[in-house]
Amino acid sequence: MHKQGFYIFVLFLLVGFAGFSQHNQTSRFTVKGSVEAKETHDPISGVSVTTSAGAQTFTNALGEFKIVTAIGEELIIEHSGFQTVRYQIRGKDDIKVQVEGYGDRQKRSSDSQYSSRKPGASRMYLDSAQFYKKNDIAKSIDYVARYIETLGSNGSKDELARSLTTLGEIYLFHKQYDLAIDNFEDALEANKTIATSLLLAETYVLTDQLEKAEETLKPIQEIRSMLPFQRVALYEILGDIKRKKNDVDMAVKFYNEGLTVATKNQITPKMTDLTSKIADTYAQGNRLTEAEAYYDNSVELATKMAAKRALQEKEKVADFYNKKNEYQEEIAIRKNSLAELDKLNKVQGQASEAGVGDTITSQRINYKIANAYIAQDKYTEAIPYLERSIVQADSKNDLVVQKDATKKLSEVYGHRGDYNKALETYQTYVALVDTLYKRKEQEISRAARFNREIASTQSRITGLEQERELSQSKYDLALTQQELAEESYKRQRWVIYSLIFGLLLTILAAFFFYRSNQQQKLANNLLALKSLRSQMNPHFIFNALNSVNNYISKSDERSANRYLSDFSKLMRSVLENSEEDFIPLTKELELLELYIKLEHSRFPDKFDYTITVDEHLDVSSFQIPPMLLQPYIENAIWHGLRYKEGKGLLEVNVGSENERELKIVITDNGIGRTKSAALKTKNQKSQKSKGMGNIKQRLAILNDMYKDKVDVSISDVTLNGEGTRVVFTLKKDK
Repeated sequence: MHKQGFYIFVLFLLVGFAGFSQHNQTSRFTVKGSVEAKETHDPISGVSVTTSAGAQTFTNALGEFKIVTAIGEELIIEHSGFQTVRYQIRGKDDIKVQVEGYGDRQKRSSDSQYSSRKPGASRMYLDSAQFYKKNDIAKSIDYVARYIETLGSNGSKDELARSLTTLGEIYLFHKQYDLAIDNFEDALEANKTIATSLLLAETYVLTDQLEKAEETLKPIQEIRSMLPFQRVALYEILGDIKRKKNDVDMAVKFYNEGLTVATKNQITPKMTDLTSKIADTYAQGNRLTEAEAYYDNSVELATKMAAKRALQEKEKVADFYNKKNEYQEEIAIRKNSLAELDKLNKVQGQASEAGVGDTITSQRINYKIANAYIAQDKYTEAIPYLERSIVQADSKNDLVVQKDATKKLSEVYGHRGDYNKALETYQTYVALVDTLYKRKEQEISRAARFNREIASTQSRITGLEQERELSQSKYDLALTQQELAEESYKRQRWVIYSLIFGLLLTILAAFFFYRSNQQQKLANNLLALKSLRSQMNPHFIFNALNSVNNYISKSDERSANRYLSDFSKLMRSVLENSEEDFIPLTKELELLELYIKLEHSRFPDKFDYTITVDEHLDVSSFQIPPMLLQPYIENAIWHGLRYKEGKGLLEVNVGSENERELKIVITDNGIGRTKSAALKTKNQKSQKSKGMGNIKQRLAILNDMYKDKVDVSISDVTLNGEGTRVVFTLKKDK
């Protein structure tokens, strides 16, 4: 009673998992998209679109695609004409992918070799080949042949390899392994790709050529740029190889590595497949405890996928329990599978009543349940399942299962002692064997005809390849002749380039020579400025000491001390600024006012002075050469105002013409330049003024270095030559 309750509980859990699986499927949906060139908006066909879960499709001639995915999964969009693009699914909206550089690459390809075919139209042939691959092998192969015909002599190795790989996939699907291997090998010879290498290795494993499979996978194992689903496939094939070699531990190791990658990237189908294969491997090594644990995990993962996949996994677990002779567990699982299969048929309609694949059908499951009862000598319980299996197999024209179930039913009747029914059933079995034999003969005949058709089509494709290679050889010969003609042009171009290079070297040398001269000129100017400044200081000090001497000669010690105090302050500032080409205008005005004050203290009866600065002017933003204004003020006092009858006036006005120019005007109403020159002695006339001469030289050097930054003009104030006006124009740095 307790055991029956346990089975009911297991059945309830399995039904719950199936319901959850169907609910989970609603989270997956079909998304539509398109791929086009960003520059020209031309659609791009033949683009591989893969989800992180492992689903794959290609764009058609209009650049469009459809693929089943879910929110959060990543689309990997690949093509030889542009860099790989990745896009994360955030909703069910249509996707439009625009790729950069595709138009440029296509243009370069067309410039390098002429091609009259349309890439989009020819790519449709491979799309059609993929479409008909499962249902019409002849038509599928024919489309590949048409694609190869369109390649001609201008087809790239990448295009040829793609067509051969597609052909190999068609043969692989229909279990024509020798032809699949030949085409995969030819594809790799044309262009080595990870996808083709994996397909070839998989085919080698299916034909037990394990050493060749390992040799094929060796070059790609260290490639880091491999996509996650390709990495999973690599580990799965390596695990298959080790499993066929009966190396259980290494097989499990590779499967686990693939499972880790699949789990990290949420490639759900492969998570189930690899978990199931780990269980199969442990079962093969008779490590039943580990196998049972992994089978439980695989069933749990499968229930989150499509209902058909869940049924496949449950039937595999049931087979495992059969090998362990745990028939009750086997029967419980298979009964649950029958219920799930019946529910699936009702949901999807009559089209799916054949079951899941070739092995999981209602007639086969009933037959296996009956066998489990027979193994326990429960013949009465086995009979209804055998009868149902026979009826279902007959309705679905499954002669193999009908034959086996009929034979087994005859044996069961014999074990029960019901020999009449046993004989009757056995006669039915004999009739089924005859029918099956005739059908097998027909199938063998069809298979032979089918193989001849395939061989003929393959011969056609081989001929097309040879024709293409011959055309390619002719094209290469013409290309070689063209290269020889271009070689002479190259030599001429090298001569021209050499002359241009020599001219550039000459220009570069001239530039460096000019720059060296300019740097030397700048160094000379700096040295001259330093020399002139060093001459200005002694000149100024000499004139100032004359003033001190005047006070001492008058025995006016107090005035002499006061004068010396102000003079020392002035001298300190002058010496501090003596190394600078320019100082702030505010400092220059402070020094100027201190100097005028000193001179006014000597000649208080000769002149008054005013210093006016425009209140709207930002004086601090202007720079001026140090000791530039002082010689002109000194000339105004000593040669103009000192000889004036009566008291004169010295005016210093600072204002602006505009935002970038400053004007400083020094005006005196002295005797003027003409009278001042007349008063000079013969000795004075023979000696030029040191201060004014230095100023002119400094201005000339500074304007040469700083592009006419300072301008000075001197004029008479009145028409009769009295008074002098000096105007400084100072430009601000840009």
